Amino acid sequence: MKYFGIALIAGIVGYAASAFLSYYLIGKLSSNSHDRGVEASMTCIFVYGPIGFILAFIAGYIWAKNSF
Repeated sequence: MKYFGIALIAGIVGYAASAFLSYYLIGKLSSNSHDRGVEASMTCIFVYGPIGFILAFIAGYIWAKNSF
């Protein structure tokens, strides 16, 4: 259960980090001129945020398993 808790915290941090980073990058690099903010927010919340969560969760679980 301790490994899962550490992995969950890592996943939440990974979600936030990937969501903020993807929001910034999409806002700067998107060619959409009409609703760039909506595109950036929806993409970072529903695409890049969950991807970041999954990757950070797996990495956090592996790190916790090998460290403790």
